[in-house]
Amino acid sequence: QIFNQHNAEALNLEQTFHRMAQTEPNLDHDVSWFLLPSYWAKMVVALISFLCFANSYDGDFVFDDSEAIINNKDLRAETPLGDLWYHDFWGSKLSSNTSHKSYRPLTVLTFRINYLFAGGFYPVGFHVINIILHCTISVLMVDVFSILLGGLQFSNKGRRLNLAPKSSLLAALLFAVHPVHTECVAGIVGRADLLCALFFLLSFLGYCKAFRENKEGHTFSIFWVLVSVILGAIAMLCKEQGITILGLNAVFDALVINKINILEFIQKLLRKDKTLENAGLLRKGLLFRITLLMSGGASILYIRWRIMGTGPPAFTEVDNPASFADSLFVRAINYNYYYSLNAWLLLCPWWLCFDWSMGCIPLIKSVSDWRIIALAALWFCLIGLICQALCSEDSYKRRILTLGLGFLIIPFLPASNLFFRVGFVIAERVIYLPSIGYCILFTYGFSLLSKQAKKKRILAVAVLGILLINVMRCALRSSQWRSEEQLFRSALSVCPLNAKVHYNVGKNLADKGNQSAAIKYYREAVRLNPKYVHAMNNLGNILKERNELHEAEELLSLAVQIQPDFAAAWMNLGIVQNSLRRFEEAEQSYWTAIKHRRKYPDCYYNLGRLYADLNRHIDALNAWRNATVLKPEHSLAWNNMIILLDNTGNLAQAEAVGREALELIPNDHSLMFSLANVLGKSQKYKESEALFLKAIKANPNAASYHGNLAVLYHRWGNLDLAKKHYEVSLKLDPMAPGTKENYNLLRRKLEQLQKKGG
Repeated sequence: QIFNQHNAEALNLEQTFHRMAQTEPNLDHDVSWFLLPSYWAKMVVALISFLCFANSYDGDFVFDDSEAIINNKDLRAETPLGDLWYHDFWGSKLSSNTSHKSYRPLTVLTFRINYLFAGGFYPVGFHVINIILHCTISVLMVDVFSILLGGLQFSNKGRRLNLAPKSSLLAALLFAVHPVHTECVAGIVGRADLLCALFFLLSFLGYCKAFRENKEGHTFSIFWVLVSVILGAIAMLCKEQGITILGLNAVFDALVINKINILEFIQKLLRKDKTLENAGLLRKGLLFRITLLMSGGASILYIRWRIMGTGPPAFTEVDNPASFADSLFVRAINYNYYYSLNAWLLLCPWWLCFDWSMGCIPLIKSVSDWRIIALAALWFCLIGLICQALCSEDSYKRRILTLGLGFLIIPFLPASNLFFRVGFVIAERVIYLPSIGYCILFTYGFSLLSKQAKKKRILAVAVLGILLINVMRCALRSSQWRSEEQLFRSALSVCPLNAKVHYNVGKNLADKGNQSAAIKYYREAVRLNPKYVHAMNNLGNILKERNELHEAEELLSLAVQIQPDFAAAWMNLGIVQNSLRRFEEAEQSYWTAIKHRRKYPDCYYNLGRLYADLNRHIDALNAWRNATVLKPEHSLAWNNMIILLDNTGNLAQAEAVGREALELIPNDHSLMFSLANVLGKSQKYKESEALFLKAIKANPNAASYHGNLAVLYHRWGNLDLAKKHYEVSLKLDPMAPGTKENYNLLRRKLEQLQKKGG
């Protein structure tokens, strides 16, 4: 019975479709595809979109997730909610010179809610929300494509009719399973694109609702137009691309609602034809609605400009080399080449990479470069489509092609380098919205082929094959986004010339302790980009730890020469110079680092170590105190203060510092150990014993903890317990300094006591 009911609904849809076909052409005439009731179509799209990315649910925080989420103070409860409106996406103040000016407070707010409900940085909740968002967007695409491909018409009861059920299902499936969306879904930072797309689509659907005739007989609703503007503003507060929906709503209004012939309209405008009004500009309130959209968009941009400030974002040449080219010709050629690569990613999303900068795509500097062919192919296709969209006698064809090109190009404009420099060469995430236009054009092309093909089933099977391949590609790519190791290694075959790829592989290996392999990748990163200061700094660090000090010094000196304000490199150079016993140079390097980064607790800590080596005890204590003021949980600085005060006989001061430190970091066993030593020397044996035992409980395999507790018991006269802990210490570390001698002294004393007792 249920099956028959669904068949009946499908039949009704088909009958409706045939009735509409008598008045206006429709893609579904020629598309050989499945006809499902709206509810089932949406269920199928939701299920398939879920299957594509489900395996990313338990992935790690990878790549940009660290900066946008883990290191972003705006996610933490102690940061006032109001600060989100004055900070960029990465948690920096918008007024800062280093800010990227990416203003996405609503996206950051969702991260904060994720963090709050998860009780910490647990990635599963973040990933699940991203998957749900993509599924929701894919379902909404069924309605959006039904309007874009079938037109906007309502029943007598005010219900919107789906006049292209087969075409809209195919287009929504193409969108749901496109592999280029993996970065947005599997990468948590892609939340910005997903939220932007969600409100982008809601704004469009809200605008469509404005044309549902109400009981008063008004042809459109101002309320829904204003709702659409508000939803567009919300989309922009999730990501900058969201503002483009207002322009697309205007295009849709002109083409679909007012059925304007753009070429005819332009010709009349140029001729100042008096019949211009009849061409549709003022008909049905178009001019009024466009004024509302433009006013709303201008107001939103003005408010954003006021909050963001007037300064442009700070990007470097390695982020977007074409934008730094001196020649306008070189810039134009390379920008167009980037557009062709974006188009190719939509057509053939096989070669995907988390980062396309740093030499991944070498600049085109001459017209003799064979890659010029890609530009020619792109513009040949675009000009052909534009000519058909403007000049075709078929009004339906003009509408579909113009809408397809509009949704392909307009959302891409903020990433095009035309209005301002962007901080990337290619970013797969920015193609999420433009892929709507691609799906419209693909579906239209499929309908044309179906119309000409004699064996339509073969064509339908071919499209099914494309969908299946895309599903498998999505699943594979999602698995690569589960961990940084897989993600970075997957890029080596796609962008072998990208220094950042080699840098990230090396960093991942170094974090896992594989320094030898990390050195290889860091060296390759420096070879590919001789000005890559971060790779030099990390390579210098590893060489420093391996005691290859002279090469480390060369690399770090070169890094600060290339980037004089690179504070981390100055600090590491100071550490190397200290190890080479060039103390004055080391001190100067540390102070240069602090000059460029005033709040630098690690640098103050290393400066304190230098002063301690030079027996400048007061300077050392001051430096470590600065480190703890800037970073109260800086355990090493606290520990060194306690030890230095202990070694210089300032037991009371050492005890006070130790107690202060433990109040701030109560579970740090190294601080317990240091304070226990001080208390033991002050003959506060009971309290010292308690701290030693607590430290041993936290770190039972530390030989020194057992050894020093044995010394305490030895002094205290508790010889049996002293013997026990000496033996544990020697078992853990037979070469422990002083322990064996103390143990032998204790044994002799015990033997003497036994003889006296005998």
